[in-house]
Amino acid sequence: MIFAHIIANGRVQGVFFRAAVKEIAKKMGVNGYARNLPERDKVEIVCECADEKQLDEFTRAINIREEDGIFVKEVKITSKKKIDIGNYTDFDIRYY
Repeated sequence: MIFAHIIANGRVQGVFFRAAVKEIAKKMGVNGYARNLPERDKVEIVCECADEKQLDEFTRAINIREEDGIFVKEVKITSKKKIDIGNYTDFDIRYY
């Protein structure tokens, strides 16, 4: 299992980006959460994926270009590590 911390930046706040990420995560079986950061152009995503392949697929899927007002300029994995047991059982939207 892979734990990753991701920052997405662009037009990602106030356009239902976190909801889109949650929908993608649920379809892919990815657990964790997404939350807005104080910078109005950034969203933090913490996730647990089965393996590197799933993490790559997830980061590609959330790299949304001009869909329903969302425009992601960059999806950056800021850290990742292998873990034995996941900490999350679902994917949530956090508000702080």
